[in-house]
Amino acid sequence: METQLSAQLAPSRARKKINWYLWGTLFVIPEIILFFIFLWTPIFKGIYYSFFTVDFVDGNHFIGLANYLSVFKDSLLSTSIINTIYYIALGIVLGFWLPPLVAIAVSELKWFQGPARIISYLPSAVSAIVLYGIWQWFFDAVGPINSFINTLGLPMVEFFSPRMAMISIVIMETWQNFGSATIIYIAAILGISKDLYEAAEIDGASVWQRIRYITLPSIKTLMLLLLVLQLITASQGFQAQLSMTDGGPNNATLTYLLWMNHTAFRELDFGKASAMGSLMFFVLVLLSIGYNLLQRRSDAA
Repeated sequence: METQLSAQLAPSRARKKINWYLWGTLFVIPEIILFFIFLWTPIFKGIYYSFFTVDFVDGNHFIGLANYLSVFKDSLLSTSIINTIYYIALGIVLGFWLPPLVAIAVSELKWFQGPARIISYLPSAVSAIVLYGIWQWFFDAVGPINSFINTLGLPMVEFFSPRMAMISIVIMETWQNFGSATIIYIAAILGISKDLYEAAEIDGASVWQRIRYITLPSIKTLMLLLLVLQLITASQGFQAQLSMTDGGPNNATLTYLLWMNHTAFRELDFGKASAMGSLMFFVLVLLSIGYNLLQRRSDAA
């Protein structure tokens, strides 16, 4: 009797599952369409146009790999790649460690955790164009930073010199972006079981021991994810460089994406710019594949 009843109920359960999947698919389809139109279509068109000379008057002409050869022969390729790697490295050294440190410090506070979280997020609320204007004033020769340095009797710092320009941009972007990452880390730390911390306190663990043996291992996966996302985001950095230095002085802040922007919208060589974008796309795909492999190995371990 029970077997007959279960056999009768099985088709109805299967229909319910199919109905749920069908409704879910119907809700997802519009987003998939928009995603394809506004993301994948430009990517495919960029790869397609990289094999052409793009001319809006006489039409496009197929030239094979000539655009890619032009990219590799350009002397600015090595300059932009070195600057981009330098920019990424500075972002990791100066900016990657700040959000988890601030998040851990805030989570260890006994009082005023709420105001501390709000204050840590405030820089992210400032719009980019306002931020660039403020920091250009900060870094100016007669700005507040150099004025304070002069009152101490120290020599003025040329923040936009070839040696300091990229460092200045990274300091500004670290101040701008660390708030969002800090909130993510705080949320991850709050998700750690309090029983672990209570047991550690009972065993006489110090603050550093709790951080070392409980907090850091618990957010290790998140740190790896945010590191990969920072590498991908920094490799596409050009907005701050364009707004604050325009790649100067002497191409000291000319990143790969800024060079691509100049090639497309100043030299109007859209075919070559498409080839540059396609090369970056393939590099980012390789980075994403590498991250997934590392994630699978860590999960298997």
